[in-house]
Amino acid sequence: MSRHNDDAIWHKVDDRQALYTAMSDRIWAKPETNYTEYAACAEHRSMLEVEGFRITHAVAGLPTAIMGEAGTDGPVIAILGEYDALPGLSQQAGIAEKRPVKEGAAGHGCGHNLLGAGAMLAAAAIKDWLAETGVPGRIRYVGCPAEEGGSAKGFMVREGIFEDVDIVISWHPAPLAAVNPPVSLACNEILFEFEGTASHAAASPELGRSALDAVELMNVGANYMREHMPSSARIHYALIDGGGAAPNVVQAHASVRYLIRARALDELAPLVERIRRIAQGAALMTETRVRDRVLSGDGNLIGNTPLEALMQAQFERLGPPVFDAGDRRFAETIRATLTPQDIRAAFTRFGVGPRMDLPLCDFIAPLSAGGGVGIGSTDVGTVSWVVPTVQARGATYAIGTPGHSWQLVAQGQSGIAHKGMVHAAKIMAATARALFENPANIAAARKDFERRRAGRPFVNPIPDGVMPDFPKAAG
Repeated sequence: MSRHNDDAIWHKVDDRQALYTAMSDRIWAKPETNYTEYAACAEHRSMLEVEGFRITHAVAGLPTAIMGEAGTDGPVIAILGEYDALPGLSQQAGIAEKRPVKEGAAGHGCGHNLLGAGAMLAAAAIKDWLAETGVPGRIRYVGCPAEEGGSAKGFMVREGIFEDVDIVISWHPAPLAAVNPPVSLACNEILFEFEGTASHAAASPELGRSALDAVELMNVGANYMREHMPSSARIHYALIDGGGAAPNVVQAHASVRYLIRARALDELAPLVERIRRIAQGAALMTETRVRDRVLSGDGNLIGNTPLEALMQAQFERLGPPVFDAGDRRFAETIRATLTPQDIRAAFTRFGVGPRMDLPLCDFIAPLSAGGGVGIGSTDVGTVSWVVPTVQARGATYAIGTPGHSWQLVAQGQSGIAHKGMVHAAKIMAATARALFENPANIAAARKDFERRRAGRPFVNPIPDGVMPDFPKAAG
Protein backbone atom coordinates (compact mmCIF):
# COMPACT_ATOMS: atom_id res chain seq x y z
CA MET A 1 0.00 0.00 0.00
CA SER A 2 1.44 3.38 -0.95
CA ARG A 3 1.76 6.18 1.56
CA HIS A 4 -1.05 7.91 -0.34
CA ASN A 5 -3.53 5.27 0.86
CA ASP A 6 -2.32 4.14 4.28
CA ASP A 7 -4.85 6.12 6.30
CA ALA A 8 -8.54 5.36 6.81
CA ILE A 9 -9.58 8.97 6.23
CA TRP A 10 -7.77 8.96 2.89
CA HIS A 11 -9.61 5.77 1.93
CA LYS A 12 -12.89 7.57 2.53
CA VAL A 13 -11.76 10.30 0.12
CA ASP A 14 -10.62 7.78 -2.49
CA ASP A 15 -13.90 5.87 -2.26
CA ARG A 16 -15.81 8.99 -3.33
CA GLN A 17 -13.40 10.59 -5.76
CA ALA A 18 -15.19 9.51 -8.94
CA LEU A 19 -18.45 11.13 -7.77
CA TYR A 20 -16.77 14.40 -6.89
CA THR A 21 -14.49 14.71 -9.93
CA ALA A 22 -17.61 14.16 -12.07
CA MET A 23 -19.41 16.92 -10.17
CA SER A 24 -16.45 19.22 -10.64
CA ASP A 25 -16.47 18.51 -14.39
CA ARG A 26 -20.18 19.28 -14.65
CA ILE A 27 -19.69 22.60 -12.91
CA TRP A 28 -16.70 23.37 -15.16
CA ALA A 29 -18.95 22.79 -18.18
CA LYS A 30 -21.57 25.33 -16.97
CA PRO A 31 -19.52 28.28 -15.74
CA GLU A 32 -21.51 30.91 -13.84
CA THR A 33 -20.29 34.24 -12.49
CA ASN A 34 -20.97 36.14 -9.25
CA TYR A 35 -24.37 35.37 -7.70
CA THR A 36 -25.63 33.53 -10.79
CA GLU A 37 -24.28 30.11 -9.76
CA TYR A 38 -27.68 28.39 -9.73
CA ALA A 39 -26.59 25.26 -11.60
CA ALA A 40 -23.45 24.88 -9.48
CA CYS A 41 -25.42 25.39 -6.28
CA ALA A 42 -27.93 22.77 -7.44
CA GLU A 43 -25.08 20.31 -8.03
CA HIS A 44 -23.83 20.90 -4.51
CA ARG A 45 -27.32 20.60 -3.07
CA SER A 46 -27.84 17.26 -4.82
CA MET A 47 -24.56 15.89 -3.49
CA LEU A 48 -25.31 17.08 0.04
CA GLU A 49 -28.62 15.22 -0.19
CA VAL A 50 -26.90 12.06 -1.41
CA GLU A 51 -24.42 12.29 1.47
CA GLY A 52 -27.16 12.85 4.05
CA PHE A 53 -26.10 16.26 5.33
CA ARG A 54 -28.58 18.54 7.08
CA ILE A 55 -29.02 21.32 4.52
CA THR A 56 -29.57 25.06 4.84
CA HIS A 57 -30.51 26.96 1.68
CA ALA A 58 -29.90 30.61 0.76
CA VAL A 59 -27.35 31.06 3.54
CA ALA A 60 -27.16 34.67 4.77
CA GLY A 61 -29.86 35.58 2.27
CA LEU A 62 -27.63 34.71 -0.68
CA PRO A 63 -29.68 32.64 -3.14
CA THR A 64 -26.71 30.64 -4.45
CA ALA A 65 -25.14 29.90 -1.04
CA ILE A 66 -25.74 26.54 0.62
CA MET A 67 -24.64 24.77 3.78
CA GLY A 68 -24.58 21.15 4.89
CA GLU A 69 -23.88 19.89 8.41
CA ALA A 70 -23.37 16.49 10.03
CA GLY A 71 -22.49 15.26 13.49
CA THR A 72 -23.63 16.24 16.96
CA ASP A 73 -22.32 18.19 19.95
CA GLY A 74 -18.65 19.02 20.26
CA PRO A 75 -16.63 21.54 18.25
CA VAL A 76 -17.73 22.85 14.87
CA ILE A 77 -15.32 22.77 11.95
CA ALA A 78 -16.38 24.45 8.72
CA ILE A 79 -14.85 23.62 5.34
CA LEU A 80 -15.38 26.35 2.76
CA GLY A 81 -16.13 25.72 -0.91
CA GLU A 82 -16.53 28.03 -3.91
CA TYR A 83 -17.96 27.51 -7.40
CA ASP A 84 -18.10 30.85 -9.24
CA ALA A 85 -16.42 31.40 -12.61
CA LEU A 86 -14.86 34.43 -14.29
CA PRO A 87 -16.28 36.44 -17.20
CA GLY A 88 -14.67 36.27 -20.63
CA LEU A 89 -12.58 33.12 -20.05
CA SER A 90 -14.47 30.54 -22.08
CA GLN A 91 -12.07 27.84 -23.26
CA GLN A 92 -12.24 24.29 -24.56
CA ALA A 93 -10.82 21.62 -22.29
CA GLY A 94 -7.73 19.57 -22.91
CA ILE A 95 -6.06 21.67 -25.61
CA ALA A 96 -3.04 23.95 -25.40
CA GLU A 97 -4.27 26.79 -27.59
CA LYS A 98 -6.73 29.57 -26.97
CA ARG A 99 -10.05 28.30 -28.30
CA PRO A 100 -13.23 29.52 -26.57
CA VAL A 101 -16.26 27.29 -26.30
CA LYS A 102 -18.27 30.48 -26.80
CA GLU A 103 -16.61 33.80 -27.52
CA GLY A 104 -16.96 36.19 -24.58
CA ALA A 105 -18.56 33.62 -22.26
CA ALA A 106 -17.39 32.75 -18.76
CA GLY A 107 -14.87 30.11 -17.75
CA HIS A 108 -13.41 28.57 -14.59
CA GLY A 109 -10.15 30.49 -14.71
CA CYS A 110 -9.51 30.16 -10.96
CA GLY A 111 -10.42 26.50 -10.55
CA HIS A 112 -13.45 27.05 -8.33
CA ASN A 113 -15.20 24.07 -9.93
CA LEU A 114 -12.49 22.03 -8.17
CA LEU A 115 -12.50 24.12 -5.02
CA GLY A 116 -16.12 23.45 -4.11
CA ALA A 117 -16.06 19.78 -5.06
CA GLY A 118 -12.81 19.11 -3.21
CA ALA A 119 -14.00 20.89 -0.09
CA MET A 120 -17.24 18.91 0.03
CA LEU A 121 -15.32 15.70 -0.61
CA ALA A 122 -13.25 16.37 2.50
CA ALA A 123 -16.35 17.23 4.53
CA ALA A 124 -18.09 14.01 3.42
CA ALA A 125 -15.11 11.88 4.47
CA ILE A 126 -15.12 13.51 7.91
CA LYS A 127 -18.90 13.08 8.19
CA ASP A 128 -18.51 9.30 7.86
CA TRP A 129 -15.53 9.23 10.22
CA LEU A 130 -17.50 11.08 12.92
CA ALA A 131 -20.42 8.69 12.52
CA GLU A 132 -18.21 5.59 12.71
CA THR A 133 -16.07 6.68 15.64
CA GLY A 134 -18.66 8.50 17.73
CA VAL A 135 -16.24 11.37 18.30
CA PRO A 136 -18.26 14.44 19.28
CA GLY A 137 -18.19 17.22 16.74
CA ARG A 138 -19.94 18.74 13.78
CA ILE A 139 -18.55 19.13 10.26
CA ARG A 140 -20.06 21.88 8.19
CA TYR A 141 -19.67 22.40 4.44
CA VAL A 142 -20.27 26.03 3.43
CA GLY A 143 -20.87 26.52 -0.29
CA CYS A 144 -19.87 30.09 -1.05
CA PRO A 145 -20.75 32.01 -4.23
CA ALA A 146 -19.17 35.15 -5.64
CA GLU A 147 -15.60 35.05 -4.38
CA GLU A 148 -14.43 36.79 -7.55
CA GLY A 149 -15.22 40.34 -6.46
CA GLY A 150 -18.56 39.58 -4.84
CA SER A 151 -17.25 39.04 -1.29
CA ALA A 152 -20.03 36.62 -0.35
CA LYS A 153 -18.15 35.41 2.73
CA GLY A 154 -18.04 38.98 4.00
CA PHE A 155 -21.83 39.12 3.87
CA MET A 156 -21.92 35.73 5.63
CA VAL A 157 -19.67 37.07 8.38
CA ARG A 158 -21.89 40.14 8.75
CA GLU A 159 -24.92 37.87 9.15
CA GLY A 160 -23.23 35.79 11.87
CA ILE A 161 -22.89 32.54 9.92
CA PHE A 162 -19.53 31.73 11.57
CA GLU A 163 -20.35 32.76 15.14
CA ASP A 164 -20.56 29.15 16.40
CA VAL A 165 -17.64 27.83 14.31
CA ASP A 166 -14.40 26.83 16.08
CA ILE A 167 -12.12 26.32 13.06
CA VAL A 168 -12.36 27.07 9.34
CA ILE A 169 -10.49 25.04 6.71
CA SER A 170 -10.31 25.77 3.00
CA TRP A 171 -8.06 25.32 -0.01
CA HIS A 172 -7.37 26.76 -3.44
CA PRO A 173 -6.06 25.32 -6.72
CA ALA A 174 -2.42 26.21 -7.31
CA PRO A 175 0.72 25.10 -9.14
CA LEU A 176 2.32 23.71 -5.97
CA ALA A 177 1.20 21.68 -2.95
CA ALA A 178 1.59 23.76 0.19
CA VAL A 179 0.02 25.35 3.20
CA ASN A 180 -1.29 28.64 1.87
CA PRO A 181 0.90 31.56 2.98
CA PRO A 182 -1.55 33.66 5.03
CA VAL A 183 -0.86 36.85 3.13
CA SER A 184 -3.49 38.81 1.21
CA LEU A 185 -4.66 42.39 0.78
CA ALA A 186 -7.72 43.90 2.37
CA CYS A 187 -9.89 45.61 -0.22
CA ASN A 188 -12.99 47.59 -1.02
CA GLU A 189 -14.71 47.86 -4.39
CA ILE A 190 -16.60 51.14 -4.69
CA LEU A 191 -18.69 52.65 -7.49
CA PHE A 192 -18.40 56.44 -7.88
CA GLU A 193 -21.26 58.01 -9.82
CA PHE A 194 -21.06 61.63 -11.02
CA GLU A 195 -24.02 63.74 -12.10
CA GLY A 196 -23.64 66.97 -14.06
CA THR A 197 -25.63 69.02 -16.52
CA ALA A 198 -26.06 68.21 -20.20
CA SER A 199 -25.70 70.85 -22.89
CA HIS A 200 -24.73 71.29 -26.53
CA ALA A 201 -20.96 70.98 -26.53
CA ALA A 202 -20.53 73.58 -29.30
CA ALA A 203 -23.51 75.93 -29.04
CA SER A 204 -23.68 76.28 -25.24
CA PRO A 205 -20.74 74.55 -23.55
CA GLU A 206 -20.78 77.12 -20.75
CA LEU A 207 -24.13 75.72 -19.60
CA GLY A 208 -22.83 72.17 -19.26
CA ARG A 209 -21.11 70.52 -16.31
CA SER A 210 -19.37 67.36 -17.44
CA ALA A 211 -19.59 64.24 -15.31
CA LEU A 212 -17.02 62.65 -17.61
CA ASP A 213 -14.58 65.47 -16.83
CA ALA A 214 -15.12 64.70 -13.15
CA VAL A 215 -14.29 61.02 -13.65
CA GLU A 216 -11.15 61.90 -15.57
CA LEU A 217 -10.03 64.37 -12.92
CA MET A 218 -10.71 61.82 -10.19
CA ASN A 219 -8.51 59.30 -11.98
CA VAL A 220 -5.74 61.89 -12.36
CA GLY A 221 -5.93 62.64 -8.65
CA ALA A 222 -5.83 58.96 -7.72
CA ASN A 223 -2.81 58.42 -9.93
CA TYR A 224 -0.96 61.32 -8.29
CA MET A 225 -1.78 59.80 -4.90
CA ARG A 226 0.12 56.61 -5.75
CA GLU A 227 3.42 58.27 -4.78
CA HIS A 228 2.03 59.03 -1.33
CA MET A 229 0.49 55.75 -0.21
CA PRO A 230 2.03 52.61 1.33
CA SER A 231 4.05 50.61 -1.16
CA SER A 232 1.95 47.50 -0.45
CA ALA A 233 -1.30 49.29 -1.41
CA ARG A 234 -2.90 48.90 -4.83
CA ILE A 235 -5.52 50.96 -6.67
CA HIS A 236 -7.27 49.87 -9.87
CA TYR A 237 -10.20 51.43 -11.67
CA ALA A 238 -12.50 50.77 -14.60
CA LEU A 239 -14.72 53.23 -16.47
CA ILE A 240 -18.24 51.86 -16.15
CA ASP A 241 -20.24 54.64 -17.83
CA GLY A 242 -18.64 57.31 -20.01
CA GLY A 243 -21.91 59.21 -20.39
CA GLY A 244 -22.64 58.20 -23.96
CA ALA A 245 -21.07 58.01 -27.40
CA ALA A 246 -21.89 61.55 -28.66
CA PRO A 247 -18.92 63.93 -28.35
CA ASN A 248 -21.13 66.94 -29.11
CA VAL A 249 -23.01 66.46 -25.84
CA VAL A 250 -21.64 67.49 -22.46
CA GLN A 251 -22.05 64.24 -20.52
CA ALA A 252 -24.45 64.63 -17.61
CA HIS A 253 -23.59 61.32 -15.98
CA ALA A 254 -20.52 59.08 -15.74
CA SER A 255 -19.27 56.46 -13.32
CA VAL A 256 -16.05 54.71 -12.42
CA ARG A 257 -15.47 51.62 -10.29
CA TYR A 258 -12.48 51.55 -7.96
CA LEU A 259 -10.81 48.56 -6.34
CA ILE A 260 -8.72 49.79 -3.41
CA ARG A 261 -6.35 47.37 -1.67
CA ALA A 262 -4.15 47.67 1.40
CA ARG A 263 -1.99 45.37 3.49
CA ALA A 264 -4.48 45.29 6.37
CA LEU A 265 -7.90 46.59 7.33
CA ASP A 266 -6.46 49.38 9.46
CA GLU A 267 -4.56 50.68 6.40
CA LEU A 268 -7.52 50.22 4.06
CA ALA A 269 -9.99 52.55 5.80
CA PRO A 270 -7.86 55.73 5.55
CA LEU A 271 -6.94 54.92 1.96
CA VAL A 272 -10.63 54.61 1.05
CA GLU A 273 -11.34 57.96 2.66
CA ARG A 274 -8.54 59.60 0.68
CA ILE A 275 -10.04 58.28 -2.55
CA ARG A 276 -13.44 59.60 -1.49
CA ARG A 277 -11.93 63.06 -0.91
CA ILE A 278 -10.36 62.95 -4.36
CA ALA A 279 -13.80 62.16 -5.82
CA GLN A 280 -15.32 65.05 -3.89
CA GLY A 281 -12.55 67.33 -5.14
CA ALA A 282 -13.21 66.29 -8.72
CA ALA A 283 -16.89 67.07 -8.25
CA LEU A 284 -16.04 70.45 -6.74
CA MET A 285 -13.75 71.36 -9.65
CA THR A 286 -16.37 70.42 -12.24
CA GLU A 287 -19.44 71.66 -10.35
CA THR A 288 -20.93 68.18 -10.51
CA ARG A 289 -22.28 65.92 -7.78
CA VAL A 290 -20.84 62.59 -6.71
CA ARG A 291 -22.18 59.68 -4.71
CA ASP A 292 -20.40 56.45 -3.95
CA ARG A 293 -21.61 52.96 -3.20
CA VAL A 294 -19.59 50.15 -1.64
CA LEU A 295 -20.05 47.00 -3.71
CA SER A 296 -17.83 44.55 -1.86
CA GLY A 297 -14.89 44.24 0.49
CA ASP A 298 -12.48 41.69 1.92
CA GLY A 299 -10.34 41.57 5.03
CA ASN A 300 -6.69 40.58 4.80
CA LEU A 301 -5.82 37.04 5.87
CA ILE A 302 -4.94 36.47 9.52
CA GLY A 303 -2.54 33.54 9.89
CA ASN A 304 -2.63 30.84 12.54
CA THR A 305 0.66 29.15 13.42
CA PRO A 306 -0.71 26.01 15.16
CA LEU A 307 -3.18 25.31 12.34
CA GLU A 308 -0.55 25.84 9.66
CA ALA A 309 1.87 23.49 11.44
CA LEU A 310 -0.89 20.90 11.81
CA MET A 311 -1.77 21.08 8.11
CA GLN A 312 1.89 20.98 7.11
CA ALA A 313 2.23 17.72 9.05
CA GLN A 314 -0.57 16.21 6.95
CA PHE A 315 1.15 17.34 3.73
CA GLU A 316 4.44 15.78 4.80
CA ARG A 317 2.72 12.56 5.85
CA LEU A 318 0.82 12.26 2.58
CA GLY A 319 3.52 13.51 0.24
CA PRO A 320 2.93 15.28 -3.08
CA PRO A 321 0.26 14.25 -5.58
CA VAL A 322 1.28 11.50 -7.96
CA PHE A 323 0.93 12.42 -11.63
CA ASP A 324 1.35 10.04 -14.55
CA ALA A 325 3.14 10.35 -17.89
CA GLY A 326 0.01 11.59 -19.66
CA ASP A 327 -0.40 14.34 -17.09
CA ARG A 328 3.20 15.43 -17.61
CA ARG A 329 2.83 15.45 -21.41
CA PHE A 330 -0.25 17.67 -21.22
CA ALA A 331 1.48 19.96 -18.72
CA GLU A 332 4.41 20.35 -21.12
CA THR A 333 2.11 21.39 -23.96
CA ILE A 334 0.58 24.04 -21.69
CA ARG A 335 4.00 25.25 -20.60
CA ALA A 336 4.98 25.74 -24.22
CA THR A 337 2.43 28.61 -24.26
CA LEU A 338 4.00 30.29 -21.20
CA THR A 339 7.00 32.55 -20.69
CA PRO A 340 9.99 31.81 -18.46
CA GLN A 341 8.77 34.71 -16.31
CA ASP A 342 5.43 32.91 -15.78
CA ILE A 343 7.21 29.76 -14.67
CA ARG A 344 9.68 31.53 -12.39
CA ALA A 345 6.89 33.55 -10.76
CA ALA A 346 5.00 30.39 -9.80
CA PHE A 347 7.91 29.33 -7.59
CA THR A 348 8.64 32.83 -6.30
CA ARG A 349 5.09 33.26 -5.00
CA PHE A 350 5.68 30.29 -2.70
CA GLY A 351 9.14 31.42 -1.66
CA VAL A 352 10.99 28.48 -3.19
CA GLY A 353 13.78 28.37 -5.74
CA PRO A 354 12.68 27.85 -9.36
CA ARG A 355 13.03 24.48 -11.08
CA MET A 356 12.46 25.63 -14.63
CA ASP A 357 12.31 22.10 -16.11
CA LEU A 358 9.63 20.84 -13.70
CA PRO A 359 6.19 20.67 -15.38
CA LEU A 360 4.17 19.45 -12.37
CA CYS A 361 4.61 19.63 -8.64
CA ASP A 362 6.56 16.70 -7.15
CA PHE A 363 7.33 18.10 -3.69
CA ILE A 364 5.70 19.76 -0.69
CA ALA A 365 6.67 23.39 -0.24
CA PRO A 366 8.23 24.00 3.17
CA LEU A 367 6.10 25.82 5.70
CA SER A 368 8.80 28.41 6.30
CA ALA A 369 8.90 29.34 2.62
CA GLY A 370 6.40 32.14 3.16
CA GLY A 371 5.43 33.96 0.00
CA GLY A 372 3.90 37.34 -0.58
CA VAL A 373 4.90 38.21 -4.13
CA GLY A 374 1.91 38.77 -6.38
CA ILE A 375 -0.59 39.25 -3.56
CA GLY A 376 -4.30 39.40 -4.30
CA SER A 377 -7.42 39.55 -2.14
CA THR A 378 -9.88 36.90 -0.98
CA ASP A 379 -13.06 36.96 1.08
CA VAL A 380 -11.61 34.10 3.12
CA GLY A 381 -9.62 36.92 4.69
CA THR A 382 -12.77 38.34 6.28
CA VAL A 383 -13.59 34.93 7.76
CA SER A 384 -10.08 34.69 9.23
CA TRP A 385 -10.76 37.83 11.29
CA VAL A 386 -13.58 36.08 13.17
CA VAL A 387 -12.53 32.37 13.24
CA PRO A 388 -9.10 30.67 13.29
CA THR A 389 -8.55 29.75 9.64
CA VAL A 390 -6.12 27.67 7.61
CA GLN A 391 -5.93 27.00 3.88
CA ALA A 392 -4.20 24.44 1.68
CA ARG A 393 -2.89 24.93 -1.82
CA GLY A 394 -3.56 21.98 -4.10
CA ALA A 395 -1.34 21.29 -7.13
CA THR A 396 -3.95 21.17 -9.90
CA TYR A 397 -2.24 22.66 -12.97
CA ALA A 398 1.06 23.02 -14.81
CA ILE A 399 3.66 25.09 -12.98
CA GLY A 400 3.71 28.57 -14.48
CA THR A 401 0.05 28.66 -15.50
CA PRO A 402 -1.16 32.20 -14.77
CA GLY A 403 -4.25 32.56 -12.64
CA HIS A 404 -7.37 33.80 -14.44
CA SER A 405 -6.09 32.56 -17.80
CA TRP A 406 -7.38 30.42 -20.65
CA GLN A 407 -4.56 27.97 -19.91
CA LEU A 408 -5.96 27.35 -16.44
CA VAL A 409 -9.46 26.82 -17.83
CA ALA A 410 -8.08 24.34 -20.37
CA GLN A 411 -6.73 22.17 -17.53
CA GLY A 412 -9.91 22.26 -15.43
CA GLN A 413 -11.16 18.79 -16.43
CA SER A 414 -7.76 17.14 -16.74
CA GLY A 415 -6.24 14.30 -14.79
CA ILE A 416 -3.91 16.90 -13.27
CA ALA A 417 -6.88 18.81 -11.88
CA HIS A 418 -8.62 15.70 -10.59
CA LYS A 419 -5.55 14.28 -8.85
CA GLY A 420 -4.69 17.62 -7.28
CA MET A 421 -8.26 18.09 -6.03
CA VAL A 422 -8.39 14.66 -4.41
CA HIS A 423 -4.97 15.26 -2.84
CA ALA A 424 -6.17 18.55 -1.33
CA ALA A 425 -9.33 16.87 -0.01
CA LYS A 426 -7.18 14.33 1.83
CA ILE A 427 -5.13 17.11 3.41
CA MET A 428 -8.24 18.96 4.60
CA ALA A 429 -9.91 15.81 5.91
CA ALA A 430 -6.79 14.72 7.80
CA THR A 431 -6.41 18.20 9.29
CA ALA A 432 -10.04 18.25 10.45
CA ARG A 433 -9.70 14.77 11.97
CA ALA A 434 -6.58 15.82 13.90
CA LEU A 435 -8.55 18.71 15.36
CA PHE A 436 -11.55 16.58 16.34
CA GLU A 437 -9.31 13.88 17.83
CA ASN A 438 -7.32 16.31 19.94
CA PRO A 439 -9.27 19.35 21.18
CA ALA A 440 -5.97 20.76 22.49
CA ASN A 441 -5.19 21.60 18.85
CA ILE A 442 -8.35 23.70 18.70
CA ALA A 443 -7.45 25.43 21.95
CA ALA A 444 -3.97 26.23 20.65
CA ALA A 445 -5.41 27.67 17.45
CA ARG A 446 -7.83 29.83 19.45
CA LYS A 447 -5.02 31.12 21.68
CA ASP A 448 -2.93 32.07 18.64
CA PHE A 449 -5.96 33.72 17.05
CA GLU A 450 -6.64 35.82 20.13
CA ARG A 451 -2.99 36.84 20.34
CA ARG A 452 -2.95 38.02 16.72
CA ARG A 453 -6.27 39.85 17.11
CA ALA A 454 -5.36 41.59 20.38
CA GLY A 455 -5.63 45.33 19.94
CA ARG A 456 -6.88 44.97 16.37
CA PRO A 457 -10.64 45.56 16.30
CA PHE A 458 -12.46 43.98 13.38
CA VAL A 459 -14.48 46.28 11.18
CA ASN A 460 -16.16 44.44 8.32
CA PRO A 461 -15.19 46.18 5.06
CA ILE A 462 -18.80 45.63 3.95
CA PRO A 463 -20.77 48.22 5.94
CA ASP A 464 -24.18 47.54 7.42
CA GLY A 465 -26.93 48.27 4.92
CA VAL A 466 -24.84 47.37 1.85
CA MET A 467 -26.48 44.57 -0.10
CA PRO A 468 -24.80 42.17 -2.56
CA ASP A 469 -24.60 43.43 -6.12
CA PHE A 470 -27.00 40.82 -7.46
CA PRO A 471 -27.22 40.76 -11.28
CA LYS A 472 -30.37 42.32 -12.70
CA ALA A 473 -32.85 39.88 -14.19
CA ALA A 474 -32.96 39.77 -17.98
CA GLY A 475 -36.00 41.02 -19.85
